[in-house]
Amino acid sequence: MFQKKKTEVYALGQNISMSAHKARRVIDQIRGRSYLTTLFLLKFMPYGACSRIFKLVWSAAANARHLLGSKNENLFISQAEVNEGTSLKRFQLRARGCSYPIKRPTCHITIVMKDRSLNNSEKKVKVFLDADNFLVDADDFVQKDFMNWLKNPITKPKNKYLTMEYDDMYSNEGAWDKK
Repeated sequence: MFQKKKTEVYALGQNISMSAHKARRVIDQIRGRSYLTTLFLLKFMPYGACSRIFKLVWSAAANARHLLGSKNENLFISQAEVNEGTSLKRFQLRARGCSYPIKRPTCHITIVMKDRSLNNSEKKVKVFLDADNFLVDADDFVQKDFMNWLKNPITKPKNKYLTMEYDDMYSNEGAWDKK
């Protein structure tokens, strides 16, 4: 009997403490993209959900390397979905003995990866280039850059007033004159 070779693997994250809406913003951007492009996008997106989704994508790729024996260049995200989980219900005390309900939402994220080389051996994957158009070894790029970012994700700058420019508040730029 002919047995079809398995071409896809998945990673499942359950009860992740964030709302499904916030996770869907990121998941919609990475669905259908290659593995290396996805890692690059997740590194530079400004959302807090990116670091948690990064871990799931990394885990799905590790599953693919272990179970299918595939390479990082051939992997792509075929399916990615976010479902709502249970909400943790807490109460906070308010004025005059009242209580205020707090709902902490959770979500379940599923990421399915496929290997292009197992589907069609004729398709070739583009070579990954860095910013200076030099060829980059994918394993070195992923392990050095992204694992450092995963430990210390870059968030907002500490001093938000460093990059702001102020206009002269007394200058009306000739819009009107007092006479």
